[in-house]
Amino acid sequence: MTNTPVHSTNAQPAALPDMFSRYRAVLSAAMRRQVSSDRVGVYDLLRYYLGWVDKDGNPCSATEGKALRPTLCLFACEASGGSVGQALPAAVALELIHNFSLIHDDIQDRDETRHHRSTLWAEWGIPKALVAGNVLRIVADMSLNGLGERHVDPERMLGVVNLLAEAYLEMIEGQYLDISYEGRRDIGMVDYLNMIARKTGALIRCSLNLGAMIGARHTATVDAFREFGRSLGYVFQIRDDVLGVWGDEESTGKPVGADIARKKNSLPVVYAMSVASGSDKQLLDETYGRDELDDDDVSMVLEVMDKVRTKEYAHRIAVDHCDAAMRALSAVELGPEFRQQAEELIHFLLVRQH
Repeated sequence: MTNTPVHSTNAQPAALPDMFSRYRAVLSAAMRRQVSSDRVGVYDLLRYYLGWVDKDGNPCSATEGKALRPTLCLFACEASGGSVGQALPAAVALELIHNFSLIHDDIQDRDETRHHRSTLWAEWGIPKALVAGNVLRIVADMSLNGLGERHVDPERMLGVVNLLAEAYLEMIEGQYLDISYEGRRDIGMVDYLNMIARKTGALIRCSLNLGAMIGARHTATVDAFREFGRSLGYVFQIRDDVLGVWGDEESTGKPVGADIARKKNSLPVVYAMSVASGSDKQLLDETYGRDELDDDDVSMVLEVMDKVRTKEYAHRIAVDHCDAAMRALSAVELGPEFRQQAEELIHFLLVRQH
């Protein structure tokens, strides 16, 4: 990858790129305005989930997410010639939609904690959590009304609305595929890549596409940022899958092999299933045929993955997508500071620890 020595699976972790702190304050303020405090009780659940209040509704400072998607949107708008203010309503919508998906994802996966706090369904029950997620999705849609106030012309506004709706429909379709794949042993790499291109890739690709759509004057620039986002989506999810198997528990909050124990068809599992042979293949089939896996089962699966060099394979294809991301941006004129920020972002996503 351009100027970045990350071909080794032992590459050192990278610090969070400066672009995340650059947009954090303006994004946080805009989100708090959108999820205001003068509404019915369901908004207390949303503010809790976003890390702003405790379970009793009292202000607090809990761990918040990285805000990757809105950061990408604001970066793309600014890098392509627009202003942060123009894209801010779209950025807020992206982050709220992402959190809507996480609320429902927690229910589907029966995850009781996120960012070291109880999830909504674990704290308030599934019915209220479902409603809260649905409310957040509608609030996200309403955020886009602010584009007109930011002097985004009606034609671009319509394009933004349509593109965002298409992206989160694609995201939900991907989530369905992910759920339907769990426990199956006939999922191949093509199936897997198609699933993550939807579940994770759609909103990441859309984030950069929207920012450039709002900020750029030329279609070629919009196309380049869209393709940049397409590659980043793969990098992000592949790294997520690697962390789900080999991630440090202190960083990820999950034990080593967590995704194996859940029989989740992540890239390491799908790849190992597709290339293992003989007794190793038989072992995987027998292990994944059980209703539940114990620690010994997880250890045996990890041994097979080591034999077929699964971690190295995952890293290699992630690097390939990093290279594709930079090639996509090479087609447009970018200021040197924005190109450097793009490279820092790619490196971070490739070697992040959580």
